[in-house]
Amino acid sequence: MSPGPIALVGSGEYLPIMQEIEAQLIAGRNPKYVQIPTAAAPEGEASLSKWINLGKAQAERIGVEPVSVIAHDRNDAEDPRIAELVRGAGLIYLSGGNPAFLANTIRDTLLWREIESAWRDGAALAGCSAGAMALADHIPTLRLPTHPATSGFGLLPHIRVLPHFDKMFARVPDFMTRFMKVPDGVSVVGIDEDTAIVGGPFEWEVQGRQSGWLFVDGHRVEYGHGQTLVTPALS
Repeated sequence: MSPGPIALVGSGEYLPIMQEIEAQLIAGRNPKYVQIPTAAAPEGEASLSKWINLGKAQAERIGVEPVSVIAHDRNDAEDPRIAELVRGAGLIYLSGGNPAFLANTIRDTLLWREIESAWRDGAALAGCSAGAMALADHIPTLRLPTHPATSGFGLLPHIRVLPHFDKMFARVPDFMTRFMKVPDGVSVVGIDEDTAIVGGPFEWEVQGRQSGWLFVDGHRVEYGHGQTLVTPALS
Protein backbone atom coordinates (compact mmCIF):
# COMPACT_ATOMS: atom_id res chain seq x y z
CA MET A 1 0.00 0.00 0.00
CA SER A 2 1.13 3.55 -0.68
CA PRO A 3 0.37 6.44 1.70
CA GLY A 4 -2.97 8.15 1.30
CA PRO A 5 -3.48 11.79 0.35
CA ILE A 6 -2.90 14.60 2.82
CA ALA A 7 -5.23 17.58 3.06
CA LEU A 8 -4.07 20.82 4.68
CA VAL A 9 -7.14 22.96 5.33
CA GLY A 10 -7.28 26.67 6.09
CA SER A 11 -10.62 26.49 7.93
CA GLY A 12 -14.08 24.96 7.67
CA GLU A 13 -13.62 21.39 8.86
CA TYR A 14 -16.86 19.40 9.15
CA LEU A 15 -18.96 22.22 7.66
CA PRO A 16 -21.21 21.79 4.60
CA ILE A 17 -18.97 24.08 2.53
CA MET A 18 -16.14 21.51 2.88
CA GLN A 19 -18.33 18.42 2.48
CA GLU A 20 -17.31 17.75 -1.13
CA ILE A 21 -13.60 17.85 -0.27
CA GLU A 22 -14.02 15.53 2.69
CA ALA A 23 -16.20 13.16 0.66
CA GLN A 24 -13.54 12.98 -2.04
CA LEU A 25 -10.86 12.20 0.54
CA ILE A 26 -12.70 9.15 1.89
CA ALA A 27 -14.16 7.99 -1.44
CA GLY A 28 -12.94 4.51 -2.33
CA ARG A 29 -11.56 3.97 1.17
CA ASN A 30 -12.98 2.24 4.21
CA PRO A 31 -16.04 4.33 5.23
CA LYS A 32 -14.68 4.99 8.71
CA TYR A 33 -14.18 8.69 9.41
CA VAL A 34 -11.93 9.19 12.46
CA GLN A 35 -12.19 12.65 13.98
CA ILE A 36 -9.59 13.82 16.52
CA PRO A 37 -10.51 17.13 18.24
CA THR A 38 -7.57 17.17 20.67
CA ALA A 39 -6.50 20.69 19.67
CA ALA A 40 -9.72 21.99 21.27
CA ALA A 41 -9.20 20.20 24.59
CA PRO A 42 -7.76 23.28 26.39
CA GLU A 43 -11.09 25.03 25.71
CA GLY A 44 -13.00 22.46 27.77
CA GLU A 45 -15.54 19.71 27.28
CA ALA A 46 -18.13 21.98 25.67
CA SER A 47 -15.72 22.81 22.86
CA LEU A 48 -14.80 19.16 22.37
CA SER A 49 -18.49 18.26 22.22
CA LYS A 50 -19.07 20.95 19.60
CA TRP A 51 -16.38 19.50 17.32
CA ILE A 52 -17.58 15.94 17.90
CA ASN A 53 -21.13 16.89 16.95
CA LEU A 54 -20.00 18.81 13.87
CA GLY A 55 -17.89 15.85 12.77
CA LYS A 56 -20.73 13.38 13.25
CA ALA A 57 -23.08 15.57 11.24
CA GLN A 58 -20.58 15.79 8.38
CA ALA A 59 -20.03 12.04 8.38
CA GLU A 60 -23.78 11.50 8.22
CA ARG A 61 -24.07 13.85 5.24
CA ILE A 62 -21.29 11.94 3.47
CA GLY A 63 -22.75 8.58 4.45
CA VAL A 64 -19.83 7.14 6.43
CA GLU A 65 -19.22 6.01 10.02
CA PRO A 66 -18.02 8.73 12.44
CA VAL A 67 -15.51 7.67 15.10
CA SER A 68 -14.46 10.28 17.67
CA VAL A 69 -11.05 9.79 19.25
CA ILE A 70 -10.67 11.90 22.39
CA ALA A 71 -7.17 12.41 23.78
CA HIS A 72 -7.14 15.06 26.51
CA ASP A 73 -3.48 14.50 27.39
CA ARG A 74 -0.49 12.28 26.69
CA ASN A 75 -1.80 9.58 29.01
CA ASP A 76 -4.87 9.29 26.78
CA ALA A 77 -2.67 9.33 23.68
CA GLU A 78 -0.69 6.37 25.06
CA ASP A 79 -3.84 4.39 25.91
CA PRO A 80 -4.08 1.36 23.58
CA ARG A 81 -7.89 1.41 23.81
CA ILE A 82 -7.95 4.96 22.42
CA ALA A 83 -5.22 4.47 19.83
CA GLU A 84 -6.80 1.34 18.37
CA LEU A 85 -9.89 3.34 17.39
CA VAL A 86 -7.83 4.72 14.50
CA ARG A 87 -7.28 1.31 12.91
CA GLY A 88 -9.16 0.73 9.71
CA ALA A 89 -9.83 4.43 9.12
CA GLY A 90 -10.50 5.67 5.62
CA LEU A 91 -10.04 9.30 6.67
CA ILE A 92 -8.36 10.69 9.80
CA TYR A 93 -9.05 14.33 10.57
CA LEU A 94 -7.21 16.53 13.10
CA SER A 95 -9.43 19.55 13.69
CA GLY A 96 -8.64 23.05 14.90
CA GLY A 97 -7.76 24.73 18.16
CA ASN A 98 -4.34 25.07 19.78
CA PRO A 99 -1.60 23.70 17.48
CA ALA A 100 1.15 23.54 20.11
CA PHE A 101 -1.12 21.67 22.53
CA LEU A 102 -2.13 19.24 19.79
CA ALA A 103 1.47 18.52 18.81
CA ASN A 104 2.75 18.24 22.37
CA THR A 105 -0.11 15.90 23.33
CA ILE A 106 0.09 13.42 20.46
CA ARG A 107 3.66 13.64 19.09
CA ASP A 108 5.60 10.36 19.46
CA THR A 109 2.75 8.58 21.24
CA LEU A 110 0.95 5.32 20.50
CA LEU A 111 -1.92 7.35 19.05
CA TRP A 112 0.38 9.13 16.61
CA ARG A 113 1.97 5.82 15.58
CA GLU A 114 -1.48 4.44 14.78
CA ILE A 115 -2.34 7.60 12.80
CA GLU A 116 0.88 7.45 10.79
CA SER A 117 0.53 3.69 10.23
CA ALA A 118 -3.03 4.08 8.93
CA TRP A 119 -1.93 6.89 6.60
CA ARG A 120 1.00 4.85 5.27
CA ASP A 121 -1.45 2.00 4.64
CA GLY A 122 -3.59 4.24 2.45
CA ALA A 123 -5.91 6.24 4.71
CA ALA A 124 -6.41 9.91 3.88
CA LEU A 125 -5.05 12.28 6.53
CA ALA A 126 -6.45 15.79 6.96
CA GLY A 127 -5.59 18.63 9.30
CA CYS A 128 -7.46 21.89 9.58
CA SER A 129 -5.95 25.04 11.07
CA ALA A 130 -4.10 23.72 14.15
CA GLY A 131 -4.23 20.22 12.66
CA ALA A 132 -2.63 21.41 9.43
CA MET A 133 0.12 23.29 11.25
CA ALA A 134 0.96 20.30 13.45
CA LEU A 135 1.52 17.94 10.51
CA ALA A 136 4.64 19.88 9.57
CA ASP A 137 8.04 19.57 11.22
CA HIS A 138 7.60 22.78 13.20
CA ILE A 139 4.71 25.06 14.10
CA PRO A 140 5.46 28.74 13.42
CA THR A 141 5.28 31.21 16.27
CA LEU A 142 4.49 34.70 14.98
CA ARG A 143 4.62 36.70 18.21
CA LEU A 144 8.39 37.19 18.27
CA PRO A 145 10.87 36.48 15.49
CA THR A 146 13.28 34.89 17.96
CA HIS A 147 10.70 32.70 19.72
CA PRO A 148 11.42 29.03 18.97
CA ALA A 149 8.85 27.12 16.97
CA THR A 150 7.08 24.15 18.53
CA SER A 151 7.94 20.78 17.05
CA GLY A 152 5.12 19.27 15.01
CA PHE A 153 4.55 15.67 14.00
CA GLY A 154 7.33 15.82 11.43
CA LEU A 155 5.34 14.34 8.57
CA LEU A 156 6.10 17.33 6.33
CA PRO A 157 9.58 18.59 7.27
CA HIS A 158 9.90 20.71 4.13
CA ILE A 159 7.03 23.15 4.83
CA ARG A 160 5.51 25.50 7.39
CA VAL A 161 1.73 25.98 7.26
CA LEU A 162 -0.20 29.22 7.79
CA PRO A 163 -3.99 28.58 7.90
CA HIS A 164 -6.66 31.31 7.83
CA PHE A 165 -4.25 33.08 5.52
CA ASP A 166 -6.70 35.55 3.97
CA LYS A 167 -7.98 36.57 7.40
CA MET A 168 -4.74 36.73 9.35
CA PHE A 169 -1.82 37.39 7.03
CA ALA A 170 -2.82 38.53 3.55
CA ARG A 171 -2.92 42.22 4.52
CA VAL A 172 0.63 42.11 5.92
CA PRO A 173 2.71 41.87 2.74
CA ASP A 174 6.04 41.99 4.56
CA PHE A 175 5.15 39.61 7.38
CA MET A 176 7.70 37.04 6.15
CA THR A 177 10.55 39.43 6.81
CA ARG A 178 8.96 40.86 9.96
CA PHE A 179 7.76 37.73 11.71
CA MET A 180 8.97 34.47 10.19
CA LYS A 181 12.38 32.91 9.91
CA VAL A 182 12.62 29.50 8.29
CA PRO A 183 15.62 27.35 7.37
CA ASP A 184 16.91 27.40 3.81
CA GLY A 185 14.91 25.11 1.57
CA VAL A 186 11.76 25.13 3.73
CA SER A 187 8.65 26.39 1.96
CA VAL A 188 5.99 28.51 3.67
CA VAL A 189 2.44 27.72 2.54
CA GLY A 190 -0.58 29.91 3.23
CA ILE A 191 -4.08 28.47 2.97
CA ASP A 192 -7.15 30.68 2.87
CA GLU A 193 -10.32 29.94 4.82
CA ASP A 194 -12.72 27.34 3.35
CA THR A 195 -9.84 26.12 1.21
CA ALA A 196 -7.55 23.09 1.19
CA ILE A 197 -4.44 21.91 -0.56
CA VAL A 198 -4.72 18.18 -1.22
CA GLY A 199 -2.20 15.55 -2.27
CA GLY A 200 1.31 15.91 -0.95
CA PRO A 201 3.84 15.59 0.28
CA PHE A 202 5.28 17.73 -2.53
CA GLU A 203 2.58 18.26 -5.15
CA TRP A 204 -0.78 19.69 -4.04
CA GLU A 205 -4.03 20.62 -5.72
CA VAL A 206 -5.85 23.69 -4.40
CA GLN A 207 -9.51 22.95 -3.64
CA GLY A 208 -12.22 25.19 -2.22
CA ARG A 209 -13.52 28.70 -2.66
CA GLN A 210 -10.28 30.69 -2.21
CA SER A 211 -6.54 30.27 -2.71
CA GLY A 212 -3.35 28.62 -1.59
CA TRP A 213 -0.15 30.64 -1.37
CA LEU A 214 3.51 29.71 -1.71
CA PHE A 215 6.34 31.97 -0.61
CA VAL A 216 9.28 31.89 -2.98
CA ASP A 217 12.35 34.06 -2.33
CA GLY A 218 10.29 36.32 -0.08
CA HIS A 219 7.50 36.78 -2.61
CA ARG A 220 4.12 35.09 -2.43
CA VAL A 221 2.52 33.33 -5.38
CA GLU A 222 -1.23 32.69 -5.45
CA TYR A 223 -2.78 29.42 -6.64
CA GLY A 224 -6.52 29.19 -7.26
CA HIS A 225 -8.95 26.29 -7.23
CA GLY A 226 -7.75 23.42 -9.39
CA GLN A 227 -4.21 24.70 -9.72
CA THR A 228 -1.14 22.72 -8.64
CA LEU A 229 1.14 24.05 -5.93
CA VAL A 230 4.55 22.40 -5.55
CA THR A 231 6.56 22.44 -2.32
CA PRO A 232 10.07 21.24 -3.17
CA ALA A 233 11.78 18.56 -1.10
CA LEU A 234 14.61 19.59 1.17
CA SER A 235 17.93 19.39 -0.64
